[in-house]
Amino acid sequence: MDAAVARIGFRNDYSEGAHPRLLQALASASGEQNAGYGLDRHSARAAELIRAACAQPQAQVHLLAGGTQTNLTALGAFLRPHQAVIAAESGHIAVHETGAIELTGHKVLTAPGVDGKLTPEAIEALLAVHDNEHLVQPKLVYVSDTTELGTIYRRAELEAISRLCRARGLLLFLDGARLGAALTAEGNDLTLADIAALTDAFYIGGTKNGALLGEALVIVHPALQVDFRYLLKQRGALLAKGMVLGVQFATLFEDGLFFALAEHANRMARRLREGLEAAGARFVVDSPTNQQFIVVTPAQLDALARRYDFERWETRGDGEVVIRFVTSWATTAAMVDTLCGDFAALA
Repeated sequence: MDAAVARIGFRNDYSEGAHPRLLQALASASGEQNAGYGLDRHSARAAELIRAACAQPQAQVHLLAGGTQTNLTALGAFLRPHQAVIAAESGHIAVHETGAIELTGHKVLTAPGVDGKLTPEAIEALLAVHDNEHLVQPKLVYVSDTTELGTIYRRAELEAISRLCRARGLLLFLDGARLGAALTAEGNDLTLADIAALTDAFYIGGTKNGALLGEALVIVHPALQVDFRYLLKQRGALLAKGMVLGVQFATLFEDGLFFALAEHANRMARRLREGLEAAGARFVVDSPTNQQFIVVTPAQLDALARRYDFERWETRGDGEVVIRFVTSWATTAAMVDTLCGDFAALA
């Protein structure tokens, strides 16, 4: 591989700015006078479209800037001071958010996951231990779809967790930073309406699916809706120029663009997986979405890093390294085919 050749990015799905249609919509709206703090007509339209897609006319929809901000604002609001969150060991709030949830005063209790997914059995095991006032009280179960490993929850799996949560008086929160990828993945049998019916709150990620920035938090449980805008303001999450988020989500949900962008990213990931498999790549997990994890040798790692941007995920005891490739709405077939060809030459 020639080091002088332009680098090709597979590091993440938010490297590019935004889909042209969102930029065009923002340019068109920028000359308008809009109310601030999410009270503009674009944000109202986005909320209307999202409530319709979720089949939850009474849900609250709040637009926030990013995923970590959404997680810490929501979980900090939903829990009392002595209460804790249950998450998979690989969960984003447990690994990649710099202790943001703990900063709100709430412990994150982790349980082993199965390919990144929580199970009712793992939740029950934590509940059995935390059964008195000398320990934090588990109150909220955190799941993400997709998971950190690119896997997805099937309807039966999420239903089982939801049943357990309701039987045991727990809240269920779903991190949807890559929800578009999950809902358009091969083998998925969940819809937005299913997720809204099975959880107490969740969010729909725009940052990783074609938006400049933005996440749409959907609060279904009425008790969790009370005074939430006060808490948004307190956390610095109530943007003066809320129309920047409203315009984007209205555009994403006006005619299915949100799902079209996610489907493209998944299609490119399938092409990538097929090409890498043909070249003998070893995959860590069977991911049907836009994150793909493979094992490489140090020599392969160095060679690939000369031309490609990707995430170095884990170093194993034998010196081999797990790396992650992520496709996006902007990934092209040519980019994928070039990577597969170079990997085949290395293999």
